[in-house]
Amino acid sequence: MILALPYPHIDPVALQLGPLLIRWYSLAYIAGLVLGWRYCLALVKRPRPAIIPERIDDFLIWAILAVILGGRLGYALFYKPGFYFANPEEIFLVWKGGMSFHGGFLGLIAAIALFCRRHTITFLNLGDLVCAAAPIGLFFGRLANFINGELYGRVSDVSWAMVFPHGGPYPRHPSQLYEAVLEGPVLFVLLYVLIRRNSALEKTGLVSGVFAVGYGLSRVVVEFFRQPDAHLGTLFAGATMGQLLSLPIFFFGLWLIAKAVKEGKAGEPGK
Repeated sequence: MILALPYPHIDPVALQLGPLLIRWYSLAYIAGLVLGWRYCLALVKRPRPAIIPERIDDFLIWAILAVILGGRLGYALFYKPGFYFANPEEIFLVWKGGMSFHGGFLGLIAAIALFCRRHTITFLNLGDLVCAAAPIGLFFGRLANFINGELYGRVSDVSWAMVFPHGGPYPRHPSQLYEAVLEGPVLFVLLYVLIRRNSALEKTGLVSGVFAVGYGLSRVVVEFFRQPDAHLGTLFAGATMGQLLSLPIFFFGLWLIAKAVKEGKAGEPGK
C-alpha cells in the first residue's frame, strides 16, 4: 500500500462578499505585485540610483496590465491555441483560469521597453529591478496553484506525495511547492545576496541574467516531476512545453550575464 500525505483542502475562495468572490489566486497576484513594487522602491533608495522612485510608482500599473494580459494571451497561444482560436471570446474570461508565466514574462518585457522609451530609461536598469522582485510574485502564484489543486506532479511513491482532488486516486509529487521554493525564496535570496554583497545592480543586466538562468533551470528541473498538460503531453525529445519555453530564457540569461560582466558598471541615472 502506497502511503501519502493528506492534501490540505483549502477553499479556493478566500472571501465572499455577497455575489463577489475573492479567490486566493487573485490575492496571490495582488500580493506579488504590491510587495514586488515595495521591494523595487527599497532597491532604488540608495546613492545615485539608476531610476528615481517616482518612476517605479508610475510603472506599477504597466506591470499589472502586462502580467495579466501577457499571462492570459501566453496561455491561449502556447497551451490551447486551437480552443481559443475557435472561441476567442474565452480569452478574456480570466476567472475561468489559465495563465502562463512565459506569456507574462513577454508581456513585462514589452511593457518595460515601452515605458523606458517613454521616460528615457535604460531598458536593463528597469529590467534588473523587476527581475529582482519577480520571485516574490512567483512564490505566491505557485502557492495559489497548490491551493487550487492544479498543476500537480506526476505519480510518485515518495513519502510526501499527495492525492490531489483533480489528479485521480494515486499520490503525486506536490510539484507546485517545489516550484514555489525554487522560483521564490531560493531565487530571491540568490539575487538579494548578489545585490547586497556584490553590487549586482551596478552591472547592467546581471540581475536579469541571473534571474533568467535561475528561473529557466528551476522550471526545467521541476517539469520532470510535474504532470505534463493532458492536452499536450510531452513534445520534442520528450520535453514538456514548459521546458521548451524555458530553454530560450535560460540561454538568454547566460548571454546577459556574460555581457554584464564584460561591460561592467551601469551608466548614469535615468530621468
